[in-house]
Amino acid sequence: MLQRQVQAKIFAKRNPEEEREAQEWIEQILGEKFQAPYEDALRDGQILCHLINKLAPGSVPKINTSGAQFKLMENIQKFQKAIMAYGVAELDVFQTVDLWEKKDISQITTTIFALGRTTYKHPEWKGPWLGPKPSEENKREFSDDVIAAGKTAIGLQAGTNKGATQAGQNMGAGRKIILNK
Repeated sequence: MLQRQVQAKIFAKRNPEEEREAQEWIEQILGEKFQAPYEDALRDGQILCHLINKLAPGSVPKINTSGAQFKLMENIQKFQKAIMAYGVAELDVFQTVDLWEKKDISQITTTIFALGRTTYKHPEWKGPWLGPKPSEENKREFSDDVIAAGKTAIGLQAGTNKGATQAGQNMGAGRKIILNK
């Protein structure tokens, strides 16, 4: 009963629109359509390895196309290692069992979107991209004169209180201090 509830909760996290968007991005890069449903097509890691090899050639030199389960699971692990080397944060990378056992497909989609965002940081990649472009630092340098002038200005960024104070305002019970004599 509890396992069924957990599975239902994980399934509810899935976003079909994001999965479609991720699938279309992968298909665009690889130049071919998935031959199976999203999670089934990705399960053995082959498509994912081909994807990272398109983004960063040579990232996964040997892709296992057949063999025992552990050989196919190895593809997933190679993909994970390659995308972290490419710049995807470790916390954005799914666990192997999430894909192999189809436990948390939403996490796989999240990883693919993280990979898509990371492509923006690689000028050698000319697109297509997935997800919003990450913001970049926009550091500004000010002269001492400008900094001094800024210290004399009254900052009203948060608005003004027009002279209002909290004097006379009493909310809740007052604090009582009892002295023992």
